[in-house]
Amino acid sequence: MLKKERHSFIMKQINLHNKVLSSDLSQLLNVSEDTVRRDLNELAEAEKLLKVHGGALSKSFHFPFHQNEVYAQDAKREVALKAISLIKEGMVVLTGGGTTMIELAKLIPTDLEATFFTISPLVALELAEHAKLTVILIGGQLSKNAQINIGASVVNDLSEIKVDLCFLGANGIDTKEGITDSDWEVVQVKKAMLKSSAKVVILSIAEKLNSVQKMKVCSLNQVTHFITELSPNHPNLIAFNEFNIQIL
Repeated sequence: MLKKERHSFIMKQINLHNKVLSSDLSQLLNVSEDTVRRDLNELAEAEKLLKVHGGALSKSFHFPFHQNEVYAQDAKREVALKAISLIKEGMVVLTGGGTTMIELAKLIPTDLEATFFTISPLVALELAEHAKLTVILIGGQLSKNAQINIGASVVNDLSEIKVDLCFLGANGIDTKEGITDSDWEVVQVKKAMLKSSAKVVILSIAEKLNSVQKMKVCSLNQVTHFITELSPNHPNLIAFNEFNIQIL
Protein backbone atom coordinates (compact mmCIF):
# COMPACT_ATOMS: atom_id res chain seq x y z
CA MET A 1 0.00 0.00 0.00
CA LEU A 2 1.33 3.42 -0.94
CA LYS A 3 1.92 6.10 1.69
CA LYS A 4 -0.96 8.20 0.36
CA GLU A 5 -3.30 5.22 0.69
CA ARG A 6 -2.08 4.51 4.23
CA HIS A 7 -2.65 8.13 5.23
CA SER A 8 -6.16 8.03 3.78
CA PHE A 9 -6.93 4.82 5.67
CA ILE A 10 -5.57 6.22 8.93
CA MET A 11 -7.66 9.38 8.63
CA LYS A 12 -10.75 7.31 7.88
CA GLN A 13 -10.21 5.28 11.05
CA ILE A 14 -9.56 8.31 13.22
CA ASN A 15 -12.59 10.15 11.87
CA LEU A 16 -14.84 7.20 12.61
CA HIS A 17 -13.46 6.20 16.01
CA ASN A 18 -11.91 9.48 17.26
CA LYS A 19 -8.66 7.77 18.14
CA VAL A 20 -6.32 5.12 16.75
CA LEU A 21 -3.62 2.91 18.26
CA SER A 22 -0.35 2.38 16.42
CA SER A 23 -0.44 -1.34 17.20
CA ASP A 24 -3.92 -1.73 15.70
CA LEU A 25 -3.00 0.23 12.58
CA SER A 26 0.12 -1.88 12.13
CA GLN A 27 -2.02 -5.03 11.97
CA LEU A 28 -4.73 -3.51 9.78
CA LEU A 29 -2.23 -2.08 7.29
CA ASN A 30 0.18 -5.03 7.52
CA VAL A 31 3.16 -2.72 8.06
CA SER A 32 5.59 -2.21 10.93
CA GLU A 33 4.77 0.02 13.89
CA ASP A 34 7.74 2.20 12.91
CA THR A 35 6.04 2.85 9.56
CA VAL A 36 2.79 3.71 11.33
CA ARG A 37 4.59 6.07 13.72
CA ARG A 38 6.20 7.87 10.79
CA ASP A 39 2.81 8.16 9.09
CA LEU A 40 1.22 9.55 12.26
CA ASN A 41 4.06 12.03 12.71
CA GLU A 42 3.64 13.27 9.15
CA LEU A 43 -0.12 13.64 9.57
CA ALA A 44 0.39 15.47 12.85
CA GLU A 45 2.88 17.85 11.21
CA ALA A 46 0.24 18.51 8.54
CA GLU A 47 -2.17 19.33 11.42
CA LYS A 48 -4.61 16.60 10.41
CA LEU A 49 -4.53 14.80 13.77
CA LEU A 50 -3.07 15.00 17.27
CA LYS A 51 -0.22 12.59 17.97
CA VAL A 52 -0.27 11.00 21.44
CA HIS A 53 1.65 8.19 23.10
CA GLY A 54 0.76 4.95 21.36
CA GLY A 55 -1.44 6.47 18.68
CA ALA A 56 -3.34 9.59 17.67
CA LEU A 57 -6.55 11.53 18.33
CA SER A 58 -9.00 13.33 16.08
CA LYS A 59 -8.64 17.11 16.23
CA SER A 60 -12.42 17.52 16.10
CA PHE A 61 -12.81 15.39 19.23
CA HIS A 62 -10.12 16.94 21.36
CA PHE A 63 -10.15 20.06 23.52
CA PRO A 64 -10.04 22.86 22.48
CA PHE A 65 -13.05 21.95 20.34
CA HIS A 66 -12.38 22.44 16.60
CA GLN A 67 -15.89 23.21 15.36
CA ASN A 68 -14.87 23.44 11.70
CA GLU A 69 -13.19 20.04 11.74
CA VAL A 70 -16.05 17.81 12.95
CA TYR A 71 -16.24 14.75 10.72
CA ALA A 72 -19.64 14.09 9.09
CA GLN A 73 -21.16 16.98 11.00
CA ASP A 74 -24.35 17.12 8.91
CA ALA A 75 -25.01 13.43 9.57
CA LYS A 76 -24.31 13.86 13.29
CA ARG A 77 -26.68 16.82 13.42
CA GLU A 78 -29.39 14.71 11.78
CA VAL A 79 -28.83 11.96 14.37
CA ALA A 80 -29.04 14.56 17.15
CA LEU A 81 -32.30 16.00 15.83
CA LYS A 82 -33.90 12.55 15.86
CA ALA A 83 -32.63 11.92 19.38
CA ILE A 84 -34.17 15.13 20.71
CA SER A 85 -37.62 13.85 19.73
CA LEU A 86 -37.30 11.30 22.57
CA ILE A 87 -36.71 13.91 25.29
CA LYS A 88 -39.87 14.97 27.14
CA GLU A 89 -40.51 17.71 29.67
CA GLY A 90 -39.24 16.86 33.15
CA MET A 91 -37.18 13.85 32.10
CA VAL A 92 -33.92 12.82 33.73
CA VAL A 93 -31.36 12.14 30.98
CA LEU A 94 -27.83 10.74 30.99
CA THR A 95 -25.35 11.35 28.17
CA GLY A 96 -21.96 10.10 27.15
CA GLY A 97 -19.43 12.18 25.26
CA GLY A 98 -18.34 12.75 21.68
CA THR A 99 -19.10 15.10 18.83
CA THR A 100 -22.58 13.71 18.15
CA MET A 101 -23.49 14.28 21.79
CA ILE A 102 -22.23 17.86 21.55
CA GLU A 103 -24.51 18.39 18.54
CA LEU A 104 -27.37 17.00 20.62
CA ALA A 105 -26.64 19.42 23.46
CA LYS A 106 -26.60 22.38 21.06
CA LEU A 107 -29.95 21.51 19.48
CA ILE A 108 -32.03 21.03 22.63
CA PRO A 109 -35.03 23.42 22.60
CA THR A 110 -34.46 26.51 24.75
CA ASP A 111 -37.80 26.10 26.52
CA LEU A 112 -37.24 22.49 27.61
CA GLU A 113 -37.07 21.84 31.34
CA ALA A 114 -35.20 18.64 32.19
CA THR A 115 -32.30 17.29 34.24
CA PHE A 116 -29.17 16.13 32.45
CA PHE A 117 -26.41 14.05 33.96
CA THR A 118 -23.28 13.73 31.83
CA ILE A 119 -19.80 12.26 32.10
CA SER A 120 -18.46 14.72 29.50
CA PRO A 121 -17.17 18.18 30.50
CA LEU A 122 -17.56 19.39 26.91
CA VAL A 123 -21.19 18.23 26.73
CA ALA A 124 -21.86 19.80 30.15
CA LEU A 125 -20.62 23.17 28.90
CA GLU A 126 -22.95 23.02 25.89
CA LEU A 127 -25.91 21.95 28.05
CA ALA A 128 -25.21 24.81 30.46
CA GLU A 129 -26.09 27.26 27.67
CA HIS A 130 -29.75 26.24 28.13
CA ALA A 131 -31.20 28.25 31.03
CA LYS A 132 -34.01 25.81 31.90
CA LEU A 133 -31.85 22.68 32.08
CA THR A 134 -30.40 21.36 35.32
CA VAL A 135 -26.93 20.06 34.42
CA ILE A 136 -24.98 17.68 36.65
CA LEU A 137 -21.44 16.70 35.65
CA ILE A 138 -20.40 13.35 37.09
CA GLY A 139 -16.80 13.92 38.10
CA GLY A 140 -13.78 11.68 38.14
CA GLN A 141 -10.47 11.22 36.37
CA LEU A 142 -10.58 12.91 32.96
CA SER A 143 -9.62 10.56 30.13
CA LYS A 144 -7.46 12.68 27.84
CA ASN A 145 -8.18 10.32 24.97
CA ALA A 146 -11.94 9.94 25.33
CA GLN A 147 -12.60 13.41 26.83
CA ILE A 148 -14.95 11.93 29.43
CA ASN A 149 -14.66 11.28 33.15
CA ILE A 150 -13.71 7.73 34.07
CA GLY A 151 -12.74 5.66 37.09
CA ALA A 152 -14.26 4.03 40.16
CA SER A 153 -15.85 7.24 41.49
CA VAL A 154 -17.76 7.72 38.22
CA VAL A 155 -18.97 4.12 38.20
CA ASN A 156 -20.03 4.46 41.86
CA ASP A 157 -21.93 7.72 41.26
CA LEU A 158 -23.71 6.19 38.27
CA SER A 159 -24.85 3.26 40.44
CA GLU A 160 -26.74 5.71 42.66
CA ILE A 161 -28.91 7.35 39.99
CA LYS A 162 -31.84 6.21 37.88
CA VAL A 163 -32.55 8.02 34.62
CA ASP A 164 -35.31 7.90 32.02
CA LEU A 165 -33.03 8.00 28.98
CA CYS A 166 -29.37 7.29 28.33
CA PHE A 167 -27.81 8.64 25.15
CA LEU A 168 -24.67 6.71 24.30
CA GLY A 169 -22.31 6.86 21.35
CA ALA A 170 -20.89 3.73 19.75
CA ASN A 171 -17.26 3.31 18.75
CA GLY A 172 -18.25 0.06 17.07
CA ILE A 173 -21.67 -1.42 16.35
CA ASP A 174 -22.38 -4.82 14.84
CA THR A 175 -25.35 -7.20 14.87
CA LYS A 176 -23.22 -10.09 16.15
CA GLU A 177 -20.78 -8.33 18.48
CA GLY A 178 -23.11 -5.58 19.71
CA ILE A 179 -21.70 -2.28 21.00
CA THR A 180 -17.92 -2.27 21.37
CA ASP A 181 -15.11 0.09 22.31
CA SER A 182 -11.32 0.11 22.45
CA ASP A 183 -10.76 1.51 25.97
CA TRP A 184 -11.27 -0.69 29.05
CA GLU A 185 -11.96 2.22 31.44
CA VAL A 186 -14.49 3.73 29.03
CA VAL A 187 -16.22 0.37 28.67
CA GLN A 188 -16.65 0.11 32.46
CA VAL A 189 -18.25 3.56 32.60
CA LYS A 190 -20.58 2.76 29.69
CA LYS A 191 -21.67 -0.47 31.37
CA ALA A 192 -22.48 1.49 34.54
CA MET A 193 -24.49 3.97 32.44
CA LEU A 194 -26.55 1.12 31.00
CA LYS A 195 -27.41 -0.20 34.47
CA SER A 196 -28.69 3.18 35.64
CA SER A 197 -31.00 3.75 32.66
CA ALA A 198 -34.59 2.75 31.92
CA LYS A 199 -34.05 3.23 28.18
CA VAL A 200 -30.77 3.13 26.24
CA VAL A 201 -30.43 5.09 22.99
CA ILE A 202 -27.41 4.43 20.77
CA LEU A 203 -26.40 7.31 18.50
CA SER A 204 -24.16 6.51 15.54
CA ILE A 205 -23.47 7.69 12.03
CA ALA A 206 -24.07 4.97 9.45
CA GLU A 207 -20.39 4.63 8.58
CA LYS A 208 -19.83 2.87 11.90
CA LEU A 209 -22.30 0.10 11.08
CA ASN A 210 -20.71 -3.37 11.09
CA SER A 211 -17.53 -2.14 12.78
CA VAL A 212 -16.07 -3.93 15.80
CA GLN A 213 -13.66 -2.78 18.52
CA LYS A 214 -11.80 -5.06 20.93
CA MET A 215 -13.94 -4.71 24.06
CA LYS A 216 -17.66 -5.34 24.44
CA VAL A 217 -19.97 -2.80 26.05
CA CYS A 218 -23.26 -4.65 25.59
CA SER A 219 -25.36 -6.79 23.29
CA LEU A 220 -27.96 -5.17 21.05
CA ASN A 221 -30.73 -6.74 23.14
CA GLN A 222 -29.75 -4.31 25.92
CA VAL A 223 -30.52 -1.36 23.63
CA THR A 224 -34.02 0.11 23.32
CA HIS A 225 -33.44 2.69 20.53
CA PHE A 226 -30.94 3.00 17.69
CA ILE A 227 -30.51 6.23 15.74
CA THR A 228 -28.52 6.93 12.58
CA GLU A 229 -28.96 9.55 9.87
CA LEU A 230 -30.51 6.87 7.63
CA SER A 231 -34.21 6.19 7.18
CA PRO A 232 -35.36 3.33 9.48
CA ASN A 233 -36.21 1.20 6.44
CA HIS A 234 -32.83 1.70 4.77
CA PRO A 235 -31.31 -1.61 3.48
CA ASN A 236 -28.24 -1.14 5.70
CA LEU A 237 -30.46 -1.36 8.77
CA ILE A 238 -32.41 -4.47 7.82
CA ALA A 239 -30.26 -6.77 9.98
CA PHE A 240 -30.93 -4.61 13.05
CA ASN A 241 -34.67 -5.20 12.68
CA GLU A 242 -34.12 -8.73 14.02
CA PHE A 243 -33.63 -7.21 17.47
CA ASN A 244 -36.29 -5.66 19.67
CA ILE A 245 -34.96 -2.16 18.98
CA GLN A 246 -36.85 0.94 17.91
CA ILE A 247 -34.94 2.38 14.96
CA LEU A 248 -35.30 6.09 14.32
